[in-house]
Amino acid sequence: MKHRFEVLDIFRGMFASLVFLFHLGPFAETPILNNSFVENSDMFVDFFFVLSGFVITYSYQSLSDGSQMKLFLAKRVYRIYPLHFVMLLAFLGMEVAKNLLSPYIQVNNLVNPANNAYTFFTSLFLVNSTPLPNVHDVSWNIPSWSISAEMISYVVFGSLLVWINSSHQFRNRNIFYAAVVLIALAGLATFSGSLQINYSFNYGFLRGILGFFTGALCFNLFNATHLRVRTMNAALFSAGELLSLGAIAYCIYHGEMMKPLGAVFEVLFFVCIYIFSFEKGIISAALKTSGLLHNLGKYSYSIYMTHALLISLFNVLFIRILKFPPGAYSYLFIPNFILIYYVSAWTYKHIEMRFQYKSVKRQEPLGEAVRK
Repeated sequence: MKHRFEVLDIFRGMFASLVFLFHLGPFAETPILNNSFVENSDMFVDFFFVLSGFVITYSYQSLSDGSQMKLFLAKRVYRIYPLHFVMLLAFLGMEVAKNLLSPYIQVNNLVNPANNAYTFFTSLFLVNSTPLPNVHDVSWNIPSWSISAEMISYVVFGSLLVWINSSHQFRNRNIFYAAVVLIALAGLATFSGSLQINYSFNYGFLRGILGFFTGALCFNLFNATHLRVRTMNAALFSAGELLSLGAIAYCIYHGEMMKPLGAVFEVLFFVCIYIFSFEKGIISAALKTSGLLHNLGKYSYSIYMTHALLISLFNVLFIRILKFPPGAYSYLFIPNFILIYYVSAWTYKHIEMRFQYKSVKRQEPLGEAVRK
């Protein structure tokens, strides 16, 4: 089975853009950004985890020994770490610049206690999604906690799959994947004392594992059913696409009510990814006609990783130096995102693609299997 899942890639770009709006909201005073939908758009990070589990399971189902596991992890590190490392250094440079420029411009949070030598190394070694002592907040490049959770999910998935294949348990893989989902949920409930899953610097790794293995189950369902399901009437797919996106929009908008329900977002994203993986509905057809949306999907990882820095720099220029009011973000969010888009196009070409694993002879099925 060969499939590129173009629409799922497009969604990753669209949702990465919504995460940008979520992080821009605290700087703004405008209903365009300060509304319930944008303020709960952090939950789209879970879409990235579920989608990652879906496409990684598609790409890697035959891991059965240590050498294959080593190659799998090497390819994943080459795919996600270079841009993470560059952005971490960029944030270090910004901290230095803040202190040098503070006599001349107003600097908010000149001393950010979250950004210290200790958290620099937790980010450097991608353990910044685990509950380490004396860490009380996200730090440095804020979205990078999810890259840590992603990497930990790779290790768990690869290790489990090697055991499944080497012990001839492949037919029972869904049982083991479901068990990991339940263990992750139980871990979040035990350690955090609630059913919520929107954790980052503390139990984000469990959130990542939960979403990743939900995606693995989703792909296995698609793999088992796609031949007969794709023959169904396109109108049914159109209805499913509309209903799934409507349910996601409702739950995001009512996020404060829905977040305490725990894995409801994993279920929603499971259903959405399954339906749109067939690309047979009217929404899929419309999305695939846009070159811009395809580019958003292509640059999604860069958009996700660069936007926090560019938001900060944009805020310094327009709010601190040029004295624009926070309400100006009712239109400033557009040039801010245009800047992020073009910077991401550059980082995609010159960092993501330049440092990808060189011995790979063919392109991976989804193009970019990771986003976050």
